[in-house]
Order: sequence, then C-alpha cells, then structure tokens
Amino acid sequence: MPKMKTKAAAKKRFTFTGTGKIKRKHAYHSHILTKKETTQKRNLDHTALVSRDDEKRVKRMLLH
Repeated sequence: MPKMKTKAAAKKRFTFTGTGKIKRKHAYHSHILTKKETTQKRNLDHTALVSRDDEKRVKRMLLH
C-alpha cells in the first residue's frame, strides 16, 4: 500500500510550534488593503493558533 500524502495546501498554510500547537495566518490581509484601517492591518499581520476544535482536522491533513 502506498504512503499517505500530506495535503499540499495545508503544508503551505500551517506550521507547528515547539510545543506541538499549530500556527496559522489571519485572513483578509492579502489584497484590497486600501479600505482597511491601519490598526486592522497591523492586527492581521500577527500569527494566531488554530483553535482546539480544528486541531484534529488540521493534523489529519498534515498526517502529523
């Protein structure tokens, strides 16, 4: 039986922290930035952690 492949989209979007939590980026920070407030853009720039409810789903996509 062949090896299971990691989802390429998930591989590009998520990274693991040293303690095993999953980091993600915020949405709405890629384009149409002219109409967004500076404060909003600055807050979207930081990374966030994947919620505990979604962790299982993301780990399955990453086969970790």
